[in-house]
Amino acid sequence: MAKLTLTTFVSLDGVMQGPGGPGEDTSGGFEYGGWVVPFADDGMGAFVSEVFDRAGAFLLGRRTYDIFSSYWPRVTDPQDPIAARLNTLPKHVVSRTLTDPAWENTTVVPGDVPTEVARLKERTAEGELQVHGSGMLAQTLLAHDLVDEVNLIVHPVSLGTGRRLFADGGRPTAFELTGARTTGSGIAIHTYRPAGPARFGTFEPDV
Repeated sequence: MAKLTLTTFVSLDGVMQGPGGPGEDTSGGFEYGGWVVPFADDGMGAFVSEVFDRAGAFLLGRRTYDIFSSYWPRVTDPQDPIAARLNTLPKHVVSRTLTDPAWENTTVVPGDVPTEVARLKERTAEGELQVHGSGMLAQTLLAHDLVDEVNLIVHPVSLGTGRRLFADGGRPTAFELTGARTTGSGIAIHTYRPAGPARFGTFEPDV
């Protein structure tokens, strides 16, 4: 069974929307797209390449799929560590409206998403089943305990508005830190493993 990993760029205040460019995702009136670009450096690129090296298949939300499919098929360099995998490995997109995806090796996830994703994990024999971005899908997977590892690529900027990875009303969950590094531009990369329900206590002395 494959490990399902979630990798996403986030700001200091948890925003994950529109990291790659001004027109990438303007839903909800978001005006700050492209906030990753000023901080992108070799350290970030090396980590992202390492992640893609472990991929066996991809699971994407519809918006992220549309962004990826409009760009990566045009990158034809077989040595590109991201394009070489995105363009050849199986891609599964969660969508109620997409019926005939043009990007090679793409299938649409039908029916009940948590059930179908659990089956995808069972069927993916080699490598990780990777989710990149895909905020709404990520929240669904986290809520159903389907995520085995989270890579947060935290950029030193706060945005004040935008879609966040951990939405209000989510289930309190503890995470175990399994890896950490920083890059020259100040990006902090944290890898976490879900560790069950969040626990609570007090610093007040026992009476």
